[in-house]
Amino acid sequence: MSRRLAEVARRVGVSEATVSRVLNGKPGVSDATRESVLTALDVLGYERPSKLRGERARLVGLVIPELQNPIFPAFAEVLGASLAQNGLTPVLCIQTAGGVSESDFVDLLMQQRVAGVVFAGGLYSQRDADHEHYERILERNLPAVLLNAAIDDLGMPQIVCDDASAVEQAMGHLIALGHNRIGLVLGPEDHVPSERKLSTARMLAREAGIELGADQVVRSQYSLQAGQAAASKLIDRGVTGVICASDPLALGAIRAVRRARLSVPEDISVVGYDDSAFMSCTEPPLTTVRQPIEAMGRAAVDLLMRQIGGEDASSDELFFEPELVVRRSTGPARHPA
Repeated sequence: MSRRLAEVARRVGVSEATVSRVLNGKPGVSDATRESVLTALDVLGYERPSKLRGERARLVGLVIPELQNPIFPAFAEVLGASLAQNGLTPVLCIQTAGGVSESDFVDLLMQQRVAGVVFAGGLYSQRDADHEHYERILERNLPAVLLNAAIDDLGMPQIVCDDASAVEQAMGHLIALGHNRIGLVLGPEDHVPSERKLSTARMLAREAGIELGADQVVRSQYSLQAGQAAASKLIDRGVTGVICASDPLALGAIRAVRRARLSVPEDISVVGYDDSAFMSCTEPPLTTVRQPIEAMGRAAVDLLMRQIGGEDASSDELFFEPELVVRRSTGPARHPA
């Protein structure tokens, strides 16, 4: 007991007597200090006293699929800062190959009686994935917010960057540069944001009178290596411009162009998606479609706080407009239309 008191006191920066008063429900402690002590108990893995277990912890789970794609650490940073401003402590849950699954993380967070969960990319965007753990969240009435487009009828609020607008801006840019043979590197076939990007791209191609055949669309996992392999196929099929569903995919595409002894953008133009960290420092600097990370992150926390406060959460999508950032990875087509 004394060890627990000392450890919690050190973490919060108060006396052991203050921690003892909180744990025994005695007066003389401010609400802010009381919440800090209870949060420290949760973070350090100590059980709350039985009379305090009915309260949800001031913890919020941030579930992200990886750290290699810099867009996810960027979202985690914005979400964590916004949660802290609202008196909540983020618990970062990172999925790894062969490690703890998204479903397992949900169970762990529920055991800790977290105040809510924010997902920044997850299985909710894949139609063929297992979605049972989201049903458990709804059954528990646990506040939750999803970042990115989700399957229909999931019943959770969503903060979404407009995939249709992103492709419209990217394709419009390449078409204006004279490209009439454009390739797409997208996520898996059951990936909802990729479905939306492809649907919009096909519509724009018809309107512009250019071809967008099945051989101009390659599905890929979201990594630099996968982007390189996918783009290599498109290069062999004679595209002059490549639009990628993430910045790492675009960097892989640039590598594929160079491996083919061609140049970006003189031979092939490349467009990314996200405008994640250091994309202005690549060679050449990457033309990409920027997600408004700051605004989306703050909106997600605002939706979560409303739910924590007892408001009903709409399952509608809240759309945010992306922005094309033109740099030096795009240029005029080799053979203008």
